[in-house]
Amino acid sequence: MTRLGFVLDSSSCIGCHACTVACKSEHNVPLGVNRTWLKYVETGTHPDTDRLFSVMRCNQCEDAPCMTICPTSALYRADNGVVDFQDDDCIGCKACMNACPYDAIYLNPETNTAHKCNFCNHRIEDGLEPSCVIVCPTQAIRVGDLDDPDSEISRLHADGGLVRSPEQNTRPKVIYRGATASSLDPLASAISDDGLIWADTTPGHSTPTPVALTVAPTRDDGEPMARTAYTTQHPPVWGSMVSGYLVTKAIAAGVMLVASLLVVLGHGDERSVIGVVPPLVAGVFLVLTGLLLVADLKQPKRFWYLLTRGNSTSWLVKGAWVLGAFAVCLAAWWVVGLTDAGGALPVIVVPTVLLALGTAGYTAFLFGQCEGRDLWQESLLLPVLLAQTVMAGGASWSLLDQFLDVPSHESVKWLFLAGLAANAALVGAEVRGGHSRHVTMALADLRLGAQKKRWRKWLFCTVFAMLFLSLDILLGNFVFDWTGPVQPIVPLAALYGLFAYEDAYVRAGQSVPLS
Repeated sequence: MTRLGFVLDSSSCIGCHACTVACKSEHNVPLGVNRTWLKYVETGTHPDTDRLFSVMRCNQCEDAPCMTICPTSALYRADNGVVDFQDDDCIGCKACMNACPYDAIYLNPETNTAHKCNFCNHRIEDGLEPSCVIVCPTQAIRVGDLDDPDSEISRLHADGGLVRSPEQNTRPKVIYRGATASSLDPLASAISDDGLIWADTTPGHSTPTPVALTVAPTRDDGEPMARTAYTTQHPPVWGSMVSGYLVTKAIAAGVMLVASLLVVLGHGDERSVIGVVPPLVAGVFLVLTGLLLVADLKQPKRFWYLLTRGNSTSWLVKGAWVLGAFAVCLAAWWVVGLTDAGGALPVIVVPTVLLALGTAGYTAFLFGQCEGRDLWQESLLLPVLLAQTVMAGGASWSLLDQFLDVPSHESVKWLFLAGLAANAALVGAEVRGGHSRHVTMALADLRLGAQKKRWRKWLFCTVFAMLFLSLDILLGNFVFDWTGPVQPIVPLAALYGLFAYEDAYVRAGQSVPLS
């Protein structure tokens, strides 16, 4: 058993791109994506300046988060320690791309599957070196065995050779010699808006924004921000479909949480309102959740691999189990409500509540496996998701009150208001608390940067809904008729605000550069 790794000697690298070209040729890598690439970083001020070259690629992590989150084990560890991939098993969920703290995984536009540097494992198995090692004119790229104490890579590792993002604790097996924090720390340099043609920013470039730089303007060691002169783009991979799925499953879970509360309050004998309608509504939104999840896959026809080739360490797989169990519970609730089977609803309440909470909250654990996105790993994410579910349930039942005679609708309004208030308080605590530079930059993008319009929509909708709900609870019909034409605007505004926030949150989490 060996543990192969790379030694990348930045002091010898001349930035010729031979490694990038050789890699593309060896693996038929399409234009626009890279398995290995170069980053140029400039430090100092004229005339005392320096340009640093760093080769960027998969770090062959000992504790590889991409393997943990991959739902079908398409990413796996070979016998020689290399993290390799199997194209035929990939469903194109892109979770591995957000799990990787090094921007090393890309979506192949020709196969719609995740690819990355695999150490040229087909060459290694034939006793050859990787193509990038062969072509490097200055021998700046070398390979070695970490299990061999006399190898160069082992000595470098023991002597504290630099690695990228050591705080992620992935134990990378790419060791840098002659590199500096300016070239390896993705938050230590930024693309300057000075007209330099090869560093012009595009929507696909991820670089610290001017707003983010105002809240985190220096590196951890206090040195000034360096200048990125050349890099490659890594666009965000999760968007509105993921945001929408967060909302639809919050509605599905929230509807059943409120229905369970109404059963506890003694309304379980109202077959239509409590027994039949809630599981139907929740079922529709659960189906929408599944459709959004499948539609976001780049290989949607392989979605059933989640069940047949499921990796039990992935919260994508665990989430699919939770959603499936919740669907079974909804079916049981509907059958009991339809047949009035001996007042069995109270028996189903406990598993329904547990599975509704699981449906609402499992995404916190899924996002927690996205090691590259520190914003998503904050400890308040789980309570935020649960508060949003309570709010979504209250909003949905407030809309149902337009068509049904909902019992204890005052309790529903209180629950709706409590969910709104709890969500607002938790989000407020999230954005105001102390954070790492990565999270600080993401929050700056959320509130003040590219996502500020979505953030303001959420803020306006939340304040609007809380104000009208509070006035209605305190003053009743002196404000407006709860069953009149004004009433639906309040829950609809709250749900629209929820989507705006989720969309901003998902995008802001991916706004911070990783390479």
